[in-house]
Amino acid sequence: MDHARLGRSGLQVSRLCLGTMTFGLQSDEATGFAIMDRAAEAGVDFLDSSDAYPLGGDLASRGRTEEIIGRWMLGKRDRFIIATKCFAPTGPAPFDAGNSRKHIMSAVDASLRRLQTDYIDLYQLHGYDLDTPIDETLGALDDLVHSGKVRYIGCSNFLTYQLVRAIGRSETLRLARFDSVQPRYNLLFRQVERDMLPFCEEDGVGVIPYNPIAGGLLSGKHSGSAPPPEGRFTLGWAGQMYQERYWNERAFETVGALRKLADQAGTSLVTLSVAWVLASKAVTAPIIGASRPEQLDASLAAAEYKLDPDLKRQMDELTYEYRLGDAAR
Repeated sequence: MDHARLGRSGLQVSRLCLGTMTFGLQSDEATGFAIMDRAAEAGVDFLDSSDAYPLGGDLASRGRTEEIIGRWMLGKRDRFIIATKCFAPTGPAPFDAGNSRKHIMSAVDASLRRLQTDYIDLYQLHGYDLDTPIDETLGALDDLVHSGKVRYIGCSNFLTYQLVRAIGRSETLRLARFDSVQPRYNLLFRQVERDMLPFCEEDGVGVIPYNPIAGGLLSGKHSGSAPPPEGRFTLGWAGQMYQERYWNERAFETVGALRKLADQAGTSLVTLSVAWVLASKAVTAPIIGASRPEQLDASLAAAEYKLDPDLKRQMDELTYEYRLGDAAR
């Protein structure tokens, strides 16, 4: 498994990152352990989580994923890069969510306890908080870096202007700046190519895209003529979100065309889809995931797959409308 620098930092991470949001709901603890074992055997040493996981669970279940990772990590913490996030509600009070200093400080301590570690390699904001001044948020993160509880910081689900403004404020105030961003990015959602990815490549911000196979739609195994099967597209409140993102007639038509290209290339559509994301110069490490260990194999194969330039061009042309997004309508 090749490694790459996270943005302009000195941190080296594996070119694939293991996402863990299924652990504790869609996947039980034993299955989560098996998935992490399979990824580690393939050379993945970069794991991503959140205090909001398992995705699709209720408020009481939040943090369960971090607990599973913490138990698996015992005795081998120094061999892995652990990333987690805060922002989503973790309790009933209004201050149990968001990016205020109070919530960040409480959330990081809770994550450290669940992960059974005294530091987090990459601590990320899971969303942008319109109710908290960005200077307050950045000041809290800077304090965490200087305290040693956090080594690097990043964000997820920020719009490009929000990321640019946050980095500008951190540089003005001489605070720790974001080393990474997590945007949604795949063949069916390419809008970040217009502004986000060019900025990150130019300014040295690592990009850790999630949903590289569009929640499983780019596996090619689903049919638009039937209801979604039990799994990602039906799981709790998150199932509806994934259906709204990807479960539509045009997406299924595109997946059918992409599958023909994969068949012609003699590889799986999953491998091809992850390899396509990896081919972006701005991308550091796509976040791959699974609900069973054997599901990881096709994604792991993308790390070694050599994407033919002509095939990439065909994939680019076939999915160009998803780069335009709302501008296409």
